[in-house]
Amino acid sequence: MPRSVLILGPTGRLGRNAAQAFAAAGWSVTPFDRKTGNLMAEARGKDVIVNGWNPLYSDWQAQLPRLTEQVQAAARASGATIIQPGNVYVFGPGTPPPWSARSPHAATNPLGRLRIDMESSYRASGLRTILLRAGDFLDTEASGNWFDRVIAPKVHQGRFTWPGDPDVPHAWAFLPDLARAMVCLAERAESLPTYADIPFPGHTVTGREMADHIARITGRKIRIKPFPWWTLHAAQPFWPMAKHMREMRYLWTTPHWLDGTDFRALCPDCPDTPLDDALRQAIEPFR
Repeated sequence: MPRSVLILGPTGRLGRNAAQAFAAAGWSVTPFDRKTGNLMAEARGKDVIVNGWNPLYSDWQAQLPRLTEQVQAAARASGATIIQPGNVYVFGPGTPPPWSARSPHAATNPLGRLRIDMESSYRASGLRTILLRAGDFLDTEASGNWFDRVIAPKVHQGRFTWPGDPDVPHAWAFLPDLARAMVCLAERAESLPTYADIPFPGHTVTGREMADHIARITGRKIRIKPFPWWTLHAAQPFWPMAKHMREMRYLWTTPHWLDGTDFRALCPDCPDTPLDDALRQAIEPFR
């Protein structure tokens, strides 16, 4: 009998890629529909629950604790391993890179504190949990992330918008690679600690380096433009997301990358898409 996985948020960017990766690896994949499904019932008998739920920034305070409780209750009842995507928000601007499982969670901003509380809840739960931590996403579809909403929509016109210092290293994860990493770790779950915090190295590049890669891919000169942060300040009174996007501005001026030592030791043969190939797929929706 194939191993089984329940995907929460199967139509979202992470859930979609996870479902494809687990299916390709021969797992039995069940997508969960929050509108019609019963989480406790559908988690029964599953080996793994992938938590692809990710509310809007403006909904984190209201929804994140409740969603976390629901995932934990389903895992406790079913005995499933939880795969929880992690991000870099917990570290804060004062944490020196590389960021690893041993780096202090020193964030003081609201979104960072909410993620710290969420991760602490999983750590204290006693449930088998794999927290796979990654940087910003590169996807094969336009799925509402920083890259496709802000940075790359005009690259085929030679325009490239960068939200911060173009010479500061920034961590990225190509979602098909991250999803295959989930499969690799899920297949090794029983050999991992009950709570495993595993950074995913992905790709680390500056804005200038990324622009050079895209210039090579598109065959045209790419001009780097700064992101107009003032527009988010102006939008705050009528767009709640704006203040939260401004809150995370420090990630575009703080040099950071993720320490992949633990991941590579566990999954040395996990495919790693070259950056040019990842970017070629990430900009394809804008042609």
